[in-house]
Amino acid sequence: MARYSVLRLMMFFGFLCALWLLGLRDAWLLAISALGSMVVSYFVLRGPRAEFSARIARHVDERATRAERARADEIDEDTEADESAEADQNAQVDEDTEADEGAAADEESSRT
Repeated sequence: MARYSVLRLMMFFGFLCALWLLGLRDAWLLAISALGSMVVSYFVLRGPRAEFSARIARHVDERATRAERARADEIDEDTEADESAEADQNAQVDEDTEADEGAAADEESSRT
């Protein structure tokens, strides 16, 4: 972007110098220089402008891809955490059930 801006400024100052040398030295000098440099830079600097916009588009796509991967990783981690918590809960229920069955067996054996 800096290169494009420098080239635009160079065109403006080139127009400014050329019009100064042609004898235009009043308020119209800046206006005509600005307008002329805008028109010329639109056509002459098409390549650097397209290159810069392609670079921006590439960065935006890369950022979107990284965000999508991060979102998918987060979903995977949440799923694993949920499955782990569910497995721990099932193991606790199994232990409680075994303890209850053991206590019932002890009670029954003490009755006989």
